[in-house]
Formats: sequence, structure tokens, C-alpha cells
Amino acid sequence: MSALSLANINFLAILVSFVVVCAAVITLRRFTEWRAKQTLSDELAQRDNFALGISYASQVAVVCISIAFLFEEISLHTAQQRPLRVILLIGLFFTFIFIGQLIHRKWILHRFNEEHAILKQNICAAMVDSGMLLANCIIVLGLYRWVHPQGVSNLLIVTLAFFLLQGIFALDSKLRESRFARFNQGASLQDNFNFANTSIGIRYAGKTIGLALALYAGLGSAPYVDAKLVDNLFALLSHCSAMWLILYSGTFILKHLSLPKVDIGLEVDHQDNIGVACLEFAVFCAIGYLLISMFSL
Repeated sequence: MSALSLANINFLAILVSFVVVCAAVITLRRFTEWRAKQTLSDELAQRDNFALGISYASQVAVVCISIAFLFEEISLHTAQQRPLRVILLIGLFFTFIFIGQLIHRKWILHRFNEEHAILKQNICAAMVDSGMLLANCIIVLGLYRWVHPQGVSNLLIVTLAFFLLQGIFALDSKLRESRFARFNQGASLQDNFNFANTSIGIRYAGKTIGLALALYAGLGSAPYVDAKLVDNLFALLSHCSAMWLILYSGTFILKHLSLPKVDIGLEVDHQDNIGVACLEFAVFCAIGYLLISMFSL
């Protein structure tokens, strides 16, 4: 779709996209209130539940980002000619994101009840949950741009690729848990989320979003051949694995150049140093975006 400008403005396109965003946000608000069993105004303004506010803000951001991405990829003419396809794409986008969030909550972090912790005003839980939500949004956008699915065979490849990437997320999380236990006398990372250590949540979210950006770069560099299931999945796995390794190599170097004499693990794990955690968040996101700039644009 050609870019809009003041000399070439399409008010209908703006109106349609804004109406879709508003409808999606209203649906999201109703669903969030149903899960919280009270209105958001009471929970956010009266109880000052910052954790729920962070979680809700990330959900609104995901809705807006996804719909904006689709309206950039699909022309208004196409939407007018094939409105059911656009509705189906929006539904599939949010379905994949929801499934990814469900996998994260019920499998990857199965010992930690994020929803319950967020309602208990645990900001660490909100950061962990929001990070994975944004990461899944990035992955779904990357998969769409990689395949541009037009039929059932493409959708099958997208689905299998999505679960393959979820496996990378799970493996990465297990390696982080193993490292945390090794440097903290066998302590469980998931159990520590319940202690509301905000810096741990920020670091976890940063690593998750950074990994998603790296995988997006892998999707951008991996070749796609229509209807070649095995070839596509092998290419995806090899490219995304390479980006995963480059991500951690780059962040290791950049962290030590940024804070050469600081024990980042000690500051984050034991002293709840939010400043150091934010630095680690920024480093992972920066390297992830750098990989996108180099490999997928």
C-alpha cells in the first residue's frame, strides 16, 4: 500500500483502520474486565494495580501494532474487494498470539501463575507476561511477512513454523532458568517471580523481546519456497538458530562494554537493581533490532 501523506491522504483508509482498532480495544477491555471480575477503572484508578495496567497497556499495544501492520500490508482496494479475507487475517493474527501466550503461561512457565500474580499487583509478573505477549506479536508479524499465506498449504507451514519457534522460546527460557539456578544456589527462577523482584521481570522481558526480534530477523533472511514444507522448516530453523547465537554473542560483548566492572547477575538477582535490568533490556532489544536492520530489510 502506498504511503499516506498530506498530499495523498485517504480518509477512508484512516477511518476504517481506526474503527477496527476501536472495536478491537473495546473487545479487549471487556475481556480484561471479565477476567479481573471488576471494571478496569476500579482496578487501575482505585486499587492502583500497576501490574494490571502494564499488562493491559501491552495488550492494547499488540492490538494496535497488529492492525497497523495489516493495513500496511493490505491495500484498501483489496480490503474492499475481499473483506472476509481481511477479517480472517485479523482473527488468525490474534489467535496465534493468544496461542503463543497460552503456551508461555501453561507450558514454558507452568509453575508460575502469571494471571493470579498480576491481580495481586506483582509488577514482575506483568513484565514477564507483557514481554512474552509482545514477543509473540513480533513472531506472528514475522511469519506473515515470511510466507504471505494465500492457501491451506501455506497456513500449515505457518502453523508448524509457529510451534517450532515456540520450541526455541521454551528452550531459551529453560536455559535461562538453568543458569539462574546455577548462580543462585539452585533457586528456581519461576519461584522468584512470585517475590515481586521487578528487575528480574524487566530482564526476562528484555531477553524475550530481544529473542523475538532476532527470530524476526531470521524469518526475514530465511528463503521461502511455496509448498516445500521440509525445506522451509529446515531453512527457518537454521537461520533463526544462527540469529539466536548472534544475539547472545552480541549482547554479551555489549553488556561488558557498557558496564565492565558491574556484576549484572548480582545486581539484578539479589539487589533488585532496576537500572541495571533496564540496561540489559535495552541491550537485548538493540541487538535484536540491529539484526533486523542487517538481515531482513
